[in-house]
Amino acid sequence: MQRMGMVIAIRPDMIAEYKRLHAAVWPDVLLQIAQSNIRNYTIFLREPENLLFGYWEYHGTDFVADMARMAQDPTTRAWWTHTDPCQSPLASRAPGEQWAMMEEVFHVD
Repeated sequence: MQRMGMVIAIRPDMIAEYKRLHAAVWPDVLLQIAQSNIRNYTIFLREPENLLFGYWEYHGTDFVADMARMAQDPTTRAWWTHTDPCQSPLASRAPGEQWAMMEEVFHVD
């Protein structure tokens, strides 16, 4: 299992919409997340900086392939047409990233 953290900005005028969307995530999106070997997925909001912090635990063996399959899923792609306009990707993110991946520097159970 690999713990993964990521960050992205959220448009202040879209916070309520983002919360509304995530109060009722489409079942097929949740299924795709599970099929992509992602567990314990959480998104946190930090105001007034308007940052979203995402955390998940990846239980697969080929993260790149699992994310590629997720990106090809028609329902997930449709979901992203609703969530992506709420977000403002960080300028410092790596090429091809929507959310900027973060380095784990500490963990304790």
